[in-house]
Amino acid sequence: MQTLGLSDSTPRTEGRLKSLFWPSITSGSDVDYLGRQGFWVCTVVGILSFLFLILADSPIMGIVVLLFYYLSGVGVRERSRYAATVVFVLYFLETLVLLPGLLSPGGVLRVMCLGLLLSNLRATWIASRWQPGSEDAELPIRLSDTWSDKLTDRLPMLLWPKISIVYYIFGGGFLALEAYGLLALFTA
Repeated sequence: MQTLGLSDSTPRTEGRLKSLFWPSITSGSDVDYLGRQGFWVCTVVGILSFLFLILADSPIMGIVVLLFYYLSGVGVRERSRYAATVVFVLYFLETLVLLPGLLSPGGVLRVMCLGLLLSNLRATWIASRWQPGSEDAELPIRLSDTWSDKLTDRLPMLLWPKISIVYYIFGGGFLALEAYGLLALFTA
């Protein structure tokens, strides 16, 4: 595979921490890498939220939240600015609801996740405007050799065109419900 110019890992032009918190794009490989990274950030935040909701004895809400964050990750992988914005705003509103608990160890993790989602929003915004103009700007081929490749490359590419309209409605409704709950909490 190396002789054809295909490889399992795309070369990054910056380190992992910089790409997590202040990404930049100089090639098509960076666009692809940031999409993968955004997918995993949303999925991990969804899993953490699911686990916390299970511990809070709210399994049905945990499943809904996990589904929301996973589908947001699929949208982010496909460079949807709407998905990146909705997932950040929802997590921000949830953080406002939990404001008194931010000094706990779970609160520190929540603030770190919020920072990652903000960075994810910025990266998705930049990646969605990426215009390939040269050979270096060409997006790499999406592989399907491993389970991880299928989950992060193939599934979002197949799933997003089919569920994007449903996600827009689901995400907007979920966001409106969260905003209504926050408004009710602060006015009570």
